[in-house]
Amino acid sequence: MSEALARILADAAEGRFPPPDGSTAVVAQPNRRDAGVLAFTAHSVVFLDEDPGWVRDTLAATPGDALAATMNPHFLGALMARTGRHMNTADLLTAAPALAGAPELALREIDDPEHPRVVRAVKYRDEVRVWSADGGVLILGRGVAGRWEAAIEVAEEARGRRLGERLARAARHLVPGRVVWAQQSPGNARSVRTFQAAGYRPVGSEALLIAG
Repeated sequence: MSEALARILADAAEGRFPPPDGSTAVVAQPNRRDAGVLAFTAHSVVFLDEDPGWVRDTLAATPGDALAATMNPHFLGALMARTGRHMNTADLLTAAPALAGAPELALREIDDPEHPRVVRAVKYRDEVRVWSADGGVLILGRGVAGRWEAAIEVAEEARGRRLGERLARAARHLVPGRVVWAQQSPGNARSVRTFQAAGYRPVGSEALLIAG
């Protein structure tokens, strides 16, 4: 595992961010599955088993604002072409501290490896656990650099009663570690508001490069 990336994430979760000096760090991938780019305020981290010289040369050739170069489609497209990976979107990366006690929401754990949500989750995370509530689903698992990540789904007919917020907060009670992370597409304002209402705070942006 990339200890450098794990340390950067642990510090960011505690509010200790890299210096906003406009630089980009290139660190090793934590495993074969996970590769990508993290962007903080005026500082980026490329976690990729690739020649750092090539990464820096490609960044230098990327048009536009140098401070935003690592999230520029020109650079991300070059990474995908170089590695043969693809990406879904650049996400807002958020984190929240764990909470003591049991969640207020009644949940039923799904212990079925063939369940569609479990099958999808294990492609991106390890040690996956899934719970269902009336109208919603909560997923917890270890993602990038072993961090605990939460994801939720709310059925359309269950919207309007803050179920998403309660699921996101339940993850803070159920997470085995000190911090739980979650990603939201910036354009999905409803999801962004839901996680922030549940106590998750923005850390940066993240673009994951997916193999296969």
